Amino acid sequence: MPIQTRKFTSGRIRRADYDPASGQLDLHWDNQSVRSYQQVPAEVYRRLCSAPTPAAYWEDRIAEEYPKATPMTAAARPDGAKTLADLFGNGSDTDLSQDR
Repeated sequence: MPIQTRKFTSGRIRRADYDPASGQLDLHWDNQSVRSYQQVPAEVYRRLCSAPTPAAYWEDRIAEEYPKATPMTAAARPDGAKTLADLFGNGSDTDLSQDR
């Protein structure tokens, strides 16, 4: 099964990525951090996505209930998706000097 993704347009959680095969849930926050959890049932992911306040649901039902995990990376993602950093780098190796 492919990774399921839900984007949120308001609140602190901006995106949730869920791998039904492994039960891993990655939560992408408005401060650019990612928190990951293992062994999360599909029903918990479904309820998170339909919660009126996903961050409150996370705090009440996920944060302390499931083991923390390492976030899925593009290389490890079964769907092979790439992040912008994978495609374009992180910008630290770009020389923007105007020496001509």
